[in-house]
Amino acid sequence: MEHVSLRGVDIPSLGLGTWPMTGTQCTEAVRTALELGYRHVDTAQMYDNEDAIGAAIADSRVDRDDVFVTTKLLRENLRRDDALESFQRSLDHLGTAYVDLLLIHAPNPDVPIDETIAVMNQLQDEGSVRHIGVSNFSIAQLRDAMAASETPILTNQVRYHPYRDRSVLLEYCRDNDIMLTAYSPLAEGEIATDETLAQIGATYDKTAAQVALRWLLQQENVSTIPKASSREHLRENIDIFDFELTDAEMDRIFAL
Repeated sequence: MEHVSLRGVDIPSLGLGTWPMTGTQCTEAVRTALELGYRHVDTAQMYDNEDAIGAAIADSRVDRDDVFVTTKLLRENLRRDDALESFQRSLDHLGTAYVDLLLIHAPNPDVPIDETIAVMNQLQDEGSVRHIGVSNFSIAQLRDAMAASETPILTNQVRYHPYRDRSVLLEYCRDNDIMLTAYSPLAEGEIATDETLAQIGATYDKTAAQVALRWLLQQENVSTIPKASSREHLRENIDIFDFELTDAEMDRIFAL
């Protein structure tokens, strides 16, 4: 497993996205992922699957401290009291004393960013949150979050795949030592039939999806969290660390 290293933190570059899995399906997927070598699991209050993920981690032979767990505050829970109460429920559901990364799931114009960030900093001080970040933030919103926080904003989690240009946001993140976490990296399945990606993949005996994931991870400060539930797809998504795209191949994918 490769890592994104910044601010003294090593984050597994490939994680498991879990939306919209719930219940037994989610538990089985996370359990299988951990067995296959995944060490980064992404969830959120909105997904209603934190309990399923907690059960999978508890049942796994992998130590909790070896799993990088991310969850997110629902945009309706960004007021101080709501954030504190809902986050405690998240910990209870996950069956853990801390999360590695807590994100604001999406901006809420009705709640000052300073109020939410202050609560997240408090949780860091108390030890129940290791790192904080945001999701679906524009550059301006990210700048406001950085200004409000006493600690670094570790990541901005956004939709990013070969059909979505994120060059301006990514440049800003790199300039400020922030990771960009790509969700929906396979464009809701559209990637699987892309001829350019398939042609590139044939050189390495890889699928179009594997090429798309590799393209993301060869970009500085980028991690990704593809969703998968079957053992076959979980194995396919993690089997991307034994090849490297050339600069020319990277450019062909950027051109998409």
